[in-house]
Amino acid sequence: MAEDFVNLLADLKEQEVLALAQKRLDSGEDPIKILDDSRAAMAIVGKRFADGEYFLPELVFSGELLKQVSEMVKPYLKQAVETKKLAKIVIGTVAGDIHDIGLNIVDFMLDVNGFDVTNLGVDVPVEKFIEAVKETKAPIVGLSGFLTPAFDAMKETVEALDKAGLRKDIKVMIGGGQMDDEVKKYAKADAYGKDAMAAVALAKGWIGAK
Repeated sequence: MAEDFVNLLADLKEQEVLALAQKRLDSGEDPIKILDDSRAAMAIVGKRFADGEYFLPELVFSGELLKQVSEMVKPYLKQAVETKKLAKIVIGTVAGDIHDIGLNIVDFMLDVNGFDVTNLGVDVPVEKFIEAVKETKAPIVGLSGFLTPAFDAMKETVEALDKAGLRKDIKVMIGGGQMDDEVKKYAKADAYGKDAMAAVALAKGWIGAK
C-alpha cells in the first residue's frame, strides 16, 4: 500500500491518492508513515522537475495535493499531541524564492508537534521577518530556500535581525533544497535542518521540550 501511495502521489493521481490515504488512516496505520511516504513522493516530483519531465504547473499541483493529504492526516496526529502550545515560531521562504512545498511540510510538522507557527509564505522581505518577530516575540525563526540566490537573502535576513536588536534573543534555523552546514555558517544561522523532523527536533531542543 505504501509503495502504491508513493507512486500515485508522484504521478499526481489526485483521486486515487486521497482514497488510498483515507483507507490507510481508516486501517489504523501510523499517520507519520503516510507523511513519510508523501515526502518520498515529493522527492520524486522534485527529481522529475529537475530532469525536465515536470514543469511549474505540476510542481504547484503536487504542493496542493500534499496540502490535501496533510489536512486529512492532521486530525489523526492531533489526537496524539498535547493541545498546549510549546512556543511560537516564525517561518518563511526568503526574498527572491517562491518554493513552498518544504516550507508547508515544516509548518505542518511543527504545528502537530505543539508549536504556534506564523507562516509568512514565500518571497518574504527582510522587513516582514522583523515585524513578525517583534509582533509574536517568537524565540525561533525558520528560513527556507530552495535556490542558491537564497543564500544571500538568508544572510541579509539574519544581519537585519541583528541590526534590529532581535538576534541575541532568537535561534535561527535554515532549510531547503541547496542548504547545508556551509550555508548555515555563511548566513550566520544557528542550525541547519535537513527535513521537517529535523526542524521539529531543533525547535524542541532549543526550548527544552522533550
